[in-house]
Amino acid sequence: MTRVSGRTTLFFILAGISIALLILSSSGQMAPIESAASVVTRPFLAAFNAVGQRLSQVAQTVGELNTLRSLNQQLKSRVDTLTIDNLRLTEVEAENQQLRDLLRFKQLNPTYDYRGGQIIARVISQAETNYLSSLSIDLGSEQGIARGMPVVNEQGLIGRIDKVGPHSSTVLLIIDPSSGVQALVKRNRAVGVVNGRAGALPVMEYIPMDADISVGDEVITSGLGGAFPKNVAIGQVIEVIRHDYDMYQQAVIRPTANFMRLEFVLVITNFKPLPGQPAELESVG
Repeated sequence: MTRVSGRTTLFFILAGISIALLILSSSGQMAPIESAASVVTRPFLAAFNAVGQRLSQVAQTVGELNTLRSLNQQLKSRVDTLTIDNLRLTEVEAENQQLRDLLRFKQLNPTYDYRGGQIIARVISQAETNYLSSLSIDLGSEQGIARGMPVVNEQGLIGRIDKVGPHSSTVLLIIDPSSGVQALVKRNRAVGVVNGRAGALPVMEYIPMDADISVGDEVITSGLGGAFPKNVAIGQVIEVIRHDYDMYQQAVIRPTANFMRLEFVLVITNFKPLPGQPAELESVG
């Protein structure tokens, strides 16, 4: 009973205080105390409010950073995809341009039948100079390829078929030391033989001493000997070698074809020597 009575008494005391405070507040007598309390608590409330706003901003910033990271990762992935696609398109366009050039070459030279082949290997000589001597293409006897067939591209003469397998062949390049091509200077029809050299540019030899040969002259196949069709570009004269005691002069030739960047070639499959070539291609030196 004493415990219950004590609790009841405490309840009535607190209730009385609350009622008194309400009466004083409604009558305005608590205004000074409320004002003082407001002054005291205002800085704390402002601080708590500022902290709350800062925490809200931080939470918002963290959320935005996560969103930006996700978006940035998506953009990076998209950029990588577009970069790869662009490289593929560039490569496809480059290949298409080469094929268009080869097609144009075929259209400008309709006399012969051609088979288009792709470079599948490059053979580097084992000599100390490490010069490029031959190429392998993805055409062989099953595609009608035979030894000795001329090989060209849109830039000019590449070489001739040297070895043939069922589905691949080896091309002996005109820059190989074992290669020799009957040639002439386009400007004045002076004849000679373009021979490959190990680790150096090919040289046109056996040019008559009285022939007028100049740097910049274009050199083409003569068709003599029947190994290659005539009028196929070989290269350009970059140096003339002439000695008074020699029977012939020489000319260093820069090939028109870039042998290190070959990707597609044409094999002339129906080449036959044309009649009357020797008489038509006499030197006018």
